[in-house]
Amino acid sequence: MSEESGVLTFGSEDNLHKQVLASFLLCDMTEEDLRQNPKFCELLTSLAHRVDKTGLNAPLKTELERAKQKLLPQRRLWLQSESIHRALQEMIQDHKIRKHRAGVPPDENMFYETVEKCLLVAQCARQLDPSDTTQMDRPPILGLNPQDVMALMPSEKNIQKMKERVYGVLEEHLKKKCFNFLLYYQPEWDNHSDSLNHCKLSNLSAQLDKDKNKVEDLKQSNREKTVLLQRQTRLYLSEMTKCIQLLQSFILETRLKTQTDLDRKKLGYFEGKSELVLETIMSQLVAIKLETYTVDSISTHKEIRKKLESELRACRAEKQSLESKLSSFEILGKEFEALAQQYGKLREQIEIQKWALKEFTKYNDK
Repeated sequence: MSEESGVLTFGSEDNLHKQVLASFLLCDMTEEDLRQNPKFCELLTSLAHRVDKTGLNAPLKTELERAKQKLLPQRRLWLQSESIHRALQEMIQDHKIRKHRAGVPPDENMFYETVEKCLLVAQCARQLDPSDTTQMDRPPILGLNPQDVMALMPSEKNIQKMKERVYGVLEEHLKKKCFNFLLYYQPEWDNHSDSLNHCKLSNLSAQLDKDKNKVEDLKQSNREKTVLLQRQTRLYLSEMTKCIQLLQSFILETRLKTQTDLDRKKLGYFEGKSELVLETIMSQLVAIKLETYTVDSISTHKEIRKKLESELRACRAEKQSLESKLSSFEILGKEFEALAQQYGKLREQIEIQKWALKEFTKYNDK
């Protein structure tokens, strides 16, 4: 990082985007975003020297620290009163548990009843008190005012006895809570002496602040690492997508080059397979013929063929004889044709008469 002409600038152009991202770890940006938006990158470069990693500039951070310091006494005072109030509530609760389990002395019972009644009356009076934060013209709850509730306070004698004893009891209760917390925080200190535990207890607040700051630093570091991991994950996925696209284009190009050779080899394979199937079919046909036409069946077929051929020759000779007779009849003309038709009719009538005579004779026999 250098300063030229009164303007702060980052280092080399190659490291500019990385340095800007390092200055704004909690921003969801990538180097590609900065490359596509150079003006925005210049704006972030100028802001990087005016704000810290949390986004606060120096005057605002100083004002915030001043406000925290101003609020610290009020916060400490509220925490003290709230801690005492909760401790008294816990003491009253513990007393009720002990009273339920076993009997307690009357003076102890009177002490805790006085403490509980005082806390309850004070809480009700605070709720009924019209302060600056409430509306002055608001009607009182149930028509009561703080003076009406304060009349329910225990007797002055009981309050005086309670005040004389409450500080010691409260101190003992808080000390017990502190020791319990100390042993919870560091269990290995259980066997140490009370004086040593007192010394460690006095340093417990500083140790807790130190551990708290350490936890906050770890949380901040964890958030920064989370953002950095998300950014690197997006970058990794982007690069992985580019690699996959490049690999797909390479696979497609290689496939197109080898597709012709592969198709040729597949064609040769299928041709050879087809020839093999045809040869198998032919061999099966030959096997079927060999099983069908044995030596005996072939000799029989030859005899049948000879007989059929002789009958064929006889039929052909008879056909020629009939054709010659038919041609001689055709020479006689149409008169012979009429006589032939009449002769055919007479033959038909004779056949019918023969059939009728046969049927009549069969009937008479019955």
